[in-house]
Amino acid sequence: MRTELSFTPLAEIAADLLAVLAIDTQTEKGPDAKPLPELLTSDAAVKGAAAAVLASGEYKAGANETVLIHAPAGLKAKRLLIAGLGKKAKATVHAVRNAAGTAVRFTKPRGIRELVFTLPEAVFLPPAPCTRAAVEGAFVGDFDPDTYRSDRKDLSVQSFTVAAPPQADKAPLQSAFSDGVIIGESQNFTRTLVNEPGNKLTPTEFGKRAAAMASEVGLKCEVHSTAKIKELKMGAFWSVAQGSEEPPALIVMRYEPAGVKDGPVIGLVGKGITFDTGGISIKPADNMEKMKYDMAGGAAMAGTMRAIALLKPNVRVISVICASENMPDGKAQKPGDVQTAMSGKTIEIINTDAEGRLVLADGLAYARQLGATHLVDAATLTGAIGVALGTVNAGLFANDEDTYEKFNAALDTSGEKFWRMPLGEEYGEQIKSDIGDIKNTGGRYGGASTAAEFLKVFAEDTPWIHLDIAGTAWIDENRPYIAKGPSGIAVRSILEWVRSYSA
Repeated sequence: MRTELSFTPLAEIAADLLAVLAIDTQTEKGPDAKPLPELLTSDAAVKGAAAAVLASGEYKAGANETVLIHAPAGLKAKRLLIAGLGKKAKATVHAVRNAAGTAVRFTKPRGIRELVFTLPEAVFLPPAPCTRAAVEGAFVGDFDPDTYRSDRKDLSVQSFTVAAPPQADKAPLQSAFSDGVIIGESQNFTRTLVNEPGNKLTPTEFGKRAAAMASEVGLKCEVHSTAKIKELKMGAFWSVAQGSEEPPALIVMRYEPAGVKDGPVIGLVGKGITFDTGGISIKPADNMEKMKYDMAGGAAMAGTMRAIALLKPNVRVISVICASENMPDGKAQKPGDVQTAMSGKTIEIINTDAEGRLVLADGLAYARQLGATHLVDAATLTGAIGVALGTVNAGLFANDEDTYEKFNAALDTSGEKFWRMPLGEEYGEQIKSDIGDIKNTGGRYGGASTAAEFLKVFAEDTPWIHLDIAGTAWIDENRPYIAKGPSGIAVRSILEWVRSYSA
């Protein structure tokens, strides 16, 4: 998708479709209350073209609500689309991101390939963050998961332009626009990986694609397999991989900005289970096809590293992605087995379907060995987090308050929803083993917290964030601004968290 930032007056823009934003200013309640939509533009020609529709009472400017005007009078654009942000109190930068995605998804099935999206003119919507958010939303909205359909038609938007007020300060908007392109493309890179079926994206293929991306953007990348995993004594990682004919991949990417020799080293650790049957503790057949998404945490780290390489923050970053299948082969581990992790901790296997925490245990230990001073991991780790938080918020756990506060502050920019969940000694008691140091599951109750408490053991005293994205990494139904399928969650948030450490 070609992208451009324009400062041309709206009336002079010749395009297939011009999109503008509106809010609902209605404050009265009751059956006689009429909607009062207000356009967020000062352009007189646009206001004139939209006046009749806004006065009709048919359009309420609800969040992501759209209305289309053909051949708008006084404009060179062929069509005028009005996209709603909802009530003023909810008209945030993040609502602008969704509105941009909504505008893109509105155009796709209608054969419209050229879209101009107007920045809102409102004191409560800062122009630079809105510019970045609009571009991010456009890329997110343009993605569809129908990769392998034989009758697939390319409905992609070919040209997306952000139209800023002619009098706007150009430099900060151009910088924000460029950031938005990188971040939107990186989130879609993650979604492309997550969308791939398990027979296409094997651990080896995951490593190849990560290496190709790293070469393209200037990251250092190493991809290892069985020999290196055994050399490092990653017994927890290998215990998952040993049941599959597909060899595992240990993917290590490094971002080392010139001139940065000291300060923090951020470690990004991702679960990369390219297909999860549950192993010997096999899953039910219903919905098992979705378990191709069990590498979404690893994919999020790959997408984040792409964005980091292109945005160039002044902080060193290491990413460790542990990629494997979890299969019920004759060589697969069994419930009751005891495995020795890279750290030396012994793990009693209670349920082989609690495999993500095993690969992350060694991934966290290896990131620490490579010099990481701060850690974040992302994983589709537990069904329990979906039970607790539904599909709205992802789970957030932390062992350090300052690190948590930095991540929480990053959400103001990313717009992603994470909810902090508890850790504590009581959850640790649930995973104590009689035969070894620790069990890989603590039973039915508090499953997301016992899983996080397990990982905390391997983070040790390193400041650490754990993101359980199992309930949010896959979207089951189309939304106005994003297609069903992989969401790409965590890329924007981890990126902003990493940038907060930039010197």
